[in-house]
Amino acid sequence: MIDRSAVGTGPEPVTVTVERGRLQFFGRVLGATGGVFVDPGAARAAGHPDLPVPPTFLFGLDIESAPDLLSAIGVDLSHVLHVEQGFTYHRTVHAGDRLTFAPVITDVYSRQGGALEFVVRETSVTDAAGEPVAELHQVIAVRRPVPDKESA
Repeated sequence: MIDRSAVGTGPEPVTVTVERGRLQFFGRVLGATGGVFVDPGAARAAGHPDLPVPPTFLFGLDIESAPDLLSAIGVDLSHVLHVEQGFTYHRTVHAGDRLTFAPVITDVYSRQGGALEFVVRETSVTDAAGEPVAELHQVIAVRRPVPDKESA
């Protein structure tokens, strides 16, 4: 069982710089071969100071900012299922922006008699001036292994 005392905890905030090359790679992986998400000239022509960040890109940076958050509370990562994610944006993020990610576990609960446990993670994202950029929401399910009948 995941210790419920994990609620309200999280690692130290992590600050990262949004890299243009990673944005271009991400855009190409998503099938964008031109336009504002991969071409700095097109981005500037559209009124952006640099490449804008696609909506789900912050999710990857969030996971990178606290890769051991689940392990730290005793979750076996081989039993993790991604259930839900959501984003609330306050402004567009661009290549070159310095962002601080501050993830916190906001809930831990179980279903199906404890066979499934859920971890809810909320991350505040702020810019270099400390102004809010986004709030990220994620729910992870943890499957408990079913004991083998022969070993039970």
